[in-house]
Amino acid sequence: MTSLSQFRNVVPDGRVFSGDDVAGRATSYWNPSPLQCRALIAPMSASELSGVLRTCVASRQSVVTHGGLTGCVAGAESSSRDVVVSTEAMRSIVEIDHQEGIAVVEAGVRLQTLQEAVAREGWYFPLDLGARGSCTIGGNIATNAGGINVLRYGMTRSLVLGLEAVTAQGEVISSLNRMMKNNAGYDVKQLFIGSEGTLGIVTRAVLRLFPRPQHRLDVMVALRTFSHVIAFLQRMKRRFSGSLSAFEVMWGDYYRAVTQEGGHTAPLPRDHAFYVIAQAEGSEAELSEAQFESCVADALESGEIADAVIPQSGSQSRSLWQVREDFEAILTPAPVYLYDVSLPLATMEQYVRDVQFAVRERWSGSVAHVLGHVADGNLHLFVQPNESGDFHLESDQAVYEPLKAIGGSVSAEHGIGCEKLRWLPHSRSKQEIGLMKTLKNAMDPNGVLNPGRIISGVNQ
Repeated sequence: MTSLSQFRNVVPDGRVFSGDDVAGRATSYWNPSPLQCRALIAPMSASELSGVLRTCVASRQSVVTHGGLTGCVAGAESSSRDVVVSTEAMRSIVEIDHQEGIAVVEAGVRLQTLQEAVAREGWYFPLDLGARGSCTIGGNIATNAGGINVLRYGMTRSLVLGLEAVTAQGEVISSLNRMMKNNAGYDVKQLFIGSEGTLGIVTRAVLRLFPRPQHRLDVMVALRTFSHVIAFLQRMKRRFSGSLSAFEVMWGDYYRAVTQEGGHTAPLPRDHAFYVIAQAEGSEAELSEAQFESCVADALESGEIADAVIPQSGSQSRSLWQVREDFEAILTPAPVYLYDVSLPLATMEQYVRDVQFAVRERWSGSVAHVLGHVADGNLHLFVQPNESGDFHLESDQAVYEPLKAIGGSVSAEHGIGCEKLRWLPHSRSKQEIGLMKTLKNAMDPNGVLNPGRIISGVNQ
């Protein structure tokens, strides 16, 4: 077994933590219990990380990676036998290149820190999600994070031009491409994006930036039926093709739960079946308040939407988005099981009905809150049995089983981690999973790096 002194020879300056320094940390945002590990190591560079992983592979020491600890699939869970590698010391925004429209950043930079830094320079990094204040760029890349702007800008994969990563063998892979087009052979960076740290640990990335939008317009609307939700989505797409960046739907039960007494102020009456927050952004030539208001007015006149509110200030916009993003009110009483799935729009309404029926059949006092990025086929569900006990498997069955028949995915953007291992075959074929195992065996033959994530039974 590798001694801690060996790690301290590689990573100096008190960045190898153990004992009380580890026990004082929470496991993750979702698991407040004390962190369990042999040691937590915080390298400052790819070179230091290379030394750590070479030391680990020599003794087959298992490694678990940590970023912002906001992942939703238990990917950061570790045991007393594991060494945790954290990117917390890699927090430099290395460069903002105005000519190319790119940023070079280290993996531990928080998403909101990057957003604010490039905004001060007149640029825009469009990846955005509720955990922006704590999630890291390395974690976003490792999970191929999505968020609210996927409709216009795509997932994280679309925003990464190049990256630097360290493999399980300690080899530094420098693929810091800065060009939009580079079709020379295999695109090596794609191996690491979305692989949840199982093939290598990202240390640095080259990210696409966009001109900061001159206009950003929001609206919240209430709707009577899911058919009206789809009709309003199509209307917004037609009127604001290329400018529509977000289209977030909340089922009425969710809206009522987060706007009840003690929660958020309800921007619209609380008795509707569905609520949508839509956002468009662009230049003055692409987007005007008059066009936006006209589109909403037409939808009201046609009966497509039942009510609407257009915020008149930045603070009012933030209040609308808080209703969507701040779901603390539905996290008690425990247990509450969080899901993110994707499925075809045509199947979405019936799928939600089936899941809610199955949940109520199993737990009479239960509720399944639903919201999501409907425009890109992504739903989030919070299943709350309102009974004491561990019902995770039964809840998983209610949510995941119906996906198989309709060609849905058990993960739209959160990944597989440890929680969804048994459900991966619902979304990937035997041949696809076989190829994943081949890649893992080739790049991590000793099964050192993030064992038990995504796939099981790989040299472990």
